Amino acid sequence: MTSTTKEPRTENTATTPTDQPVTSTAARRALALCRLALGAVFLWPALDKIFGLGYATTPDRAWIAGGSPTSGYLGSIDTPPAAFFAALAGPVTDVLFVGGMLGTGLALLLGIGLRVAAVAGGLIMAMLYVASWPFAPGSNNPLVDDHLVYVALLAALALTRAGDTWGLGRVWAASGVPGTTTWMR
Repeated sequence: MTSTTKEPRTENTATTPTDQPVTSTAARRALALCRLALGAVFLWPALDKIFGLGYATTPDRAWIAGGSPTSGYLGSIDTPPAAFFAALAGPVTDVLFVGGMLGTGLALLLGIGLRVAAVAGGLIMAMLYVASWPFAPGSNNPLVDDHLVYVALLAALALTRAGDTWGLGRVWAASGVPGTTTWMR
């Protein structure tokens, strides 16, 4: 004789802050790899702009040599919002851009503060998306380019606690610093 009662569900529903939103070890590792790679994507331009590593920024145009990390790019935009972005170039924008890229990159590499990093990095990438004006004829894809993919990936990494795997996310959450279990997670 078979029973008509259903077995209780035992799947992880992530109802408490200590539960893992992603239960598959392979998936958590894949997210950790994405987090580390994206951390390098954000950290590299910040270091290049600060020190003039000779890639996008020559040593003589480095921030430490008196160059402006934003005026060259924002002043050379040839798209409909060019005037808006040219007006943004300056010392305050330099600090916000380099600080945002550096902070986002470090947070991703360390696996801490991923929600804040997702917001900061997402805003930077959204602004760069608009500045690149992918709607112009001849662009690769007028709807979704790498900037928007990075925004989506930042959100996914923050929402899945990707900093807990191969990062300091759990240590950060247990540190007792206000906000590390909520908005600064």
